[in-house]
This record gives sequence, structure tokens and C-alpha cells, in this order.
Amino acid sequence: MSRTTANLLLLLAGAIWGMGFVAQQTAMDDIGPMLFIAMRFLLAGIAVSPFAYAEMKRKKITSMTNEISRFKGSFFLVGLAFFLGMAFQQIGLIGTSVTNAGFLTALYVIMVPVIMISVLRIAQPFIIWPASIMALVGIYLLSGGDLASLNGGDLLIIICALFWAAHVILTGRVGQKTDLPVTMATLQFFITSFLALICFAVASTFGLGETLPSPAQLLGALPEILYAGLFAGGLGFTLQAVGQRYTSESAAAVLISTESLFAAMFGAFFLGERLQQLGYVGCALIFAAILMVELMPTKNNSTTFTIKKHPPK
Repeated sequence: MSRTTANLLLLLAGAIWGMGFVAQQTAMDDIGPMLFIAMRFLLAGIAVSPFAYAEMKRKKITSMTNEISRFKGSFFLVGLAFFLGMAFQQIGLIGTSVTNAGFLTALYVIMVPVIMISVLRIAQPFIIWPASIMALVGIYLLSGGDLASLNGGDLLIIICALFWAAHVILTGRVGQKTDLPVTMATLQFFITSFLALICFAVASTFGLGETLPSPAQLLGALPEILYAGLFAGGLGFTLQAVGQRYTSESAAAVLISTESLFAAMFGAFFLGERLQQLGYVGCALIFAAILMVELMPTKNNSTTFTIKKHPPK
């Protein structure tokens, strides 16, 4: 797969997630966040499982159990980061707006290259810095340049962004290590669903804000569960896992941050929200950042290199 095709897959994932923001918030009118996460990703895992089986068969892997066992630690880390990012985002959406959530989640655009350098000691192509900053400023302007005062929900979204950054990095590195992107995506769905179900059981048992919904409430949330599970979950995150095998983690962070751009577009179409003048400037900056990422050197020929630690003198 060419890098251009991979980047287009990541852009498509961003578009699918942009619509997902609307579904995630409206679902909270009927059911709690943990049950919503558990149901949507159980559905996503079931939907993508046949493709994971086909991937194993195509690679002539005779024992799925043995192959998963080889990388169980890596797969679990991806799933854990995914669950924590999703959990903090979903709970945070209860206490903040879609606009604030879209911008604050996109902080991972900057967090990814910072973590790559400061923690993993891997330098990044210089162009990723102006592209990341342009994307972040663009997302801020897209919000109208006037974010409400930070509240508890906003702080949860900021924590969510940190876990999304970790997830982007882990997805890229584990996906290349295992060469099983669809299988990795499927397992992260089931891990997330299982962990969310445990959290729901604990919360509902001890009265921590979640209760078992009525059949009418489940029916009311069904459209959101279906979209969030099949499209934003199953399709969107599988596209991310596949696309990240052919581009760098930092470039992927810029490309999938377009979810905020698409969230504003879908918000205008479905919820009647309208873009302010600054929002159009933000759109232009985001598209410029995408173009910069697309024109930067390929992953194999980039200036990315490992920073060597010098012994103390």
C-alpha cells in the first residue's frame, strides 16, 4: 500500500470519528458511558472478527491462539490504552460540549511527537512540528477561538488525549511488529468491551452513576450504538490500524485529528450549529497541515532516527 493511500484511509477514519462525536454525546441521553462503551465495542469486535480470521488465513497462520499468545502483552497494552482513552472521553462528554471535546481530544497531535522524543528517544522529521502546531491552532479556531472555562469534563478529555497519544504510538509500533493490524484492532475492541463491562458492573452495584437501562432507553440509544459500534468503532479504528502501518505515528496523529473538522461539519448539518468566521481560517490551517504531512519524506527516507544516550562524563 502506498503512503498516499494509507493517509487517505486515516483521513476517512477522521471523518467517521467526526460523526461519532455526535453519536457519543446523544447516546448519553439514554444510557451510561460504560455500558455504551461495552455495547458498541462488543458489536465492533463481532463485526470485524471475520476479517481478522481472513487476515490470519491470508498470512497462512495455522493457529490463531498461538499467534495471539506470542504478542498478548503488546495486544493488551494497545487495548488498555484504547479503553482508557475511550472511557475518559465518554465520561468527559457528559460534562462538556462537543466543541470543547473535539479540540481538547486533538491535543494528542502535539503529545505524540513529544512522547516519541522525550520517552522513546526517537527524533521526528522537522516538518511534523509546524504541521502539528498548525493543526492544533486550526482546531482551536474551528471551535470559534473562544473555549468555555475548563471544567471537570474538560479535564477528563485532556487526560483522554494523553491516552489517545499512547494509543496512536502503540498502534503504529505493535501493528508493524505483529503485521496483524485487523487482528490487533479486533482484540482491542473485545478488551475494551470487557473492561467497560466490569466498570459498569462495579458502578451499578455501588451506585456510582450507572444503572441498568430500561428496554425503552436501550431502544432509544440503538442508532448511536449501531453507528458507534459498526462505523466509528469497527470501521474507523480498523482503518487506523491498517493505515498506520505505512506512515509515521506523528503524521498519523495530524491526519486523524481532522475528526474535529468533520465533527464541526456534521454538527452544522445534523445539529444546526454554524461555523464562525474564525472557523473557516481553522479549516484552511488544518488542510495546510494535511498537505505538509502528505508532502513530507516517506517513513523510510525521513529524518527520523534514534537519539543515542551518551554516557555521563
